[in-house]
Amino acid sequence: MTTLVKSNLTGIWQGLYSYPRRLKPVTFTATLIESGAWLSGSVHETAQDQWGDWLEVCATLLGKRAERTVGFTKTYDGENGWNHSVVYDGVLSNDATEIEGRWSTPEWSGRFLMIRPEGRRVRALNAIFARV
Repeated sequence: MTTLVKSNLTGIWQGLYSYPRRLKPVTFTATLIESGAWLSGSVHETAQDQWGDWLEVCATLLGKRAERTVGFTKTYDGENGWNHSVVYDGVLSNDATEIEGRWSTPEWSGRFLMIRPEGRRVRALNAIFARV
C-alpha cells in the first residue's frame, strides 16, 4: 500500500484541460498557495474563444484540500469578456506531484491534469543523495 507523501501543494503547476467537443486542449500554469486546508492562487492560460481565436487569459482560484481530495473554483478576471467561474474536483497522486480530475461549468465539463515538475525533481535528487 502506498501512502501519501505529506506535502504542501504550494508551488508552480503545469496543467492541461480538455473539452468534450472538438476544441483543442488548453495548457495552463497555476500558482498554488496552500495554507492549512485552504488553497488560493492564480492561473494563466492561452484559451480559445467561441470564434476560434486564441486569447491570453488570467484567473484566480480558491478552494480546499482534504488529504488527497483537491477542489477549487477558478474565476476569470473579466479580460476579453471572460468572467465566468469553473469548478475543479480532483485527486492528488500518492507522491503529491499530480492532480487529476474533472472541471465543470453549467454548460460544459471535461478532464484536467496538473503536474508539479519541481516535486519530481526534488524527489529524484533526494534519492540520489541518499545513495551517496
